[in-house]
Amino acid sequence: MKATESAQMDKKISAFIKAQTALTIATSVDSIPYCATCFYAYLEEENLLVFKSDAETRHISDALINNNVAGSILVDKTEIGKIKGIQFNGTFLSPKDALLKDAQKAYYFKYPYAAAMKGDLWVIELTSVKFTDNTLGFGKKLIWEKIIEPPY
Repeated sequence: MKATESAQMDKKISAFIKAQTALTIATSVDSIPYCATCFYAYLEEENLLVFKSDAETRHISDALINNNVAGSILVDKTEIGKIKGIQFNGTFLSPKDALLKDAQKAYYFKYPYAAAMKGDLWVIELTSVKFTDNTLGFGKKLIWEKIIEPPY
């Protein structure tokens, strides 16, 4: 199936994603959920989240079996009027070739010290995002989804 973006992702969503540093990735294998928190970088043009983790971790092992993942990105705010965050769905990928080079450039620019740490770079291709931003109005939500077109 060919995937195309619906409308361009709202700039408020992409600006929020770029400004944060940590995501929670949720995986599931055999109906057993698991989640982990990782530092990430964002490739805005491709709507990809890049993070580093060891292949032996449970969340990577799970995602290699079931590449449908979900997660969240939040800011640490306790004032209800300032709460912002996203919930996302995506496809877990092991980047190769040009994508790996782009991922390395983005991730190690944001976290240069991570080059010395054990692990591999992984990518989540965003397929849907729900952004809650109480600074735009209590409970205000912006939605972005990728449209899957039939192959014919």
